Amino acid sequence: MPGWLTSPTFLVVLGVVVVLVVAGIVVYQRFRRRHAFASPLERATFSTLHTVSLAAPALREGLSESSAQFAVPYLRTLLDTEALSMTAADCIPLAWDGEAEHHNLDVRFYAEKVMKTGRQQMASRRDIECGDDRCPVKGIVVVPLEVDGNVVGTLAAVSGETPGPVLLRATAEVARYVSSQLELADLDDSRDRLNRAEVRALRAQISPHFIYNALNTVASFIRTDPERARELLMEFADFTRYSFRQAGEYTTLAEELKNIDRYLMLERARFGNRLSVKVQVAPEVLSVVLPFLALQPLVENAVRHGLAGKVEGGTVTLTAEDSASECLITVEDNGVGMDPQALREDNRDAHLSGAHVGLGNVDDRMRSAFGPDYGLVVETERGAGTKISLRVPKFRAGVRV
Repeated sequence: MPGWLTSPTFLVVLGVVVVLVVAGIVVYQRFRRRHAFASPLERATFSTLHTVSLAAPALREGLSESSAQFAVPYLRTLLDTEALSMTAADCIPLAWDGEAEHHNLDVRFYAEKVMKTGRQQMASRRDIECGDDRCPVKGIVVVPLEVDGNVVGTLAAVSGETPGPVLLRATAEVARYVSSQLELADLDDSRDRLNRAEVRALRAQISPHFIYNALNTVASFIRTDPERARELLMEFADFTRYSFRQAGEYTTLAEELKNIDRYLMLERARFGNRLSVKVQVAPEVLSVVLPFLALQPLVENAVRHGLAGKVEGGTVTLTAEDSASECLITVEDNGVGMDPQALREDNRDAHLSGAHVGLGNVDDRMRSAFGPDYGLVVETERGAGTKISLRVPKFRAGVRV
């Protein structure tokens, strides 16, 4: 035996290696125990959560043939039935996953009962017609899918065992989950419709008085300065093209600023030296996404209500600053100002009077897009001008151009 094998140094090193190997094995085993599912219940819980998460994206798109066909196979694994079907309000199956599709007429029959009564239905083998002796189906359970208290469709479990309370309750729970996703889809759709309606209302509110004034301004230059009239008319065309576009409910700060510049060019032509404008924008916030037509109404409010009534005119100042995870935007004028209480009352009736164009509209859309803490902050007093501030998150899920 070589002498170095028995040397004290080698024995010490060997001892350290053995200790490290044993410690590594112990740590690995503990890690496996900690991160493995130790019981069948844990494994079943994980499997269920994973399955419903796979079905959720399609259901969040609403009840349709494509969403049903995508989700039903995942939902069927939760119930472990011979087949699973989903129908819309007309009771015609949107999707069928599994065997025994010849029972779709039976599903439709009981789905119609569910749609009429709003109550779940259960049928055993003797209640359904089947000429196939080899057919494994022994019963059907059909439960309603509800959105906002209204039955919008059904979920039908086609069972290879005689249906009882367990299957009935399990199917009802899966249907409740599906209904919750459909309600979220309906809320998303309602929010989108509301946002589109608010933009349409804002366009209708802006267009009459501004178009009238802009065209009058262009007309005043046609004889005295035709080239300026042509330039203003092109700016007016670009302004209206942007304001009445149909693409999306969001835009970038850079695009919004371009449109404001067009608007101010037309207003400066009308007001002349009475209107001064200062713009200070940090380059790093130009890509921030915000609701379409969120700033132009604020600038228009400053010109129309702040400076138009001031004989000597004044200045509109627009700033956009970088502030960590947010962009801070202010629109300020040194005009006549407003009584805060009168402003609140005017905004309540703005849809009737047209007063303070768009402030309430922009406030609603900011809160809808980013949350209740992201509304407008208005500071004003008679004779002291008006300052409107808003914060825009640099990133918010679902908010994109």
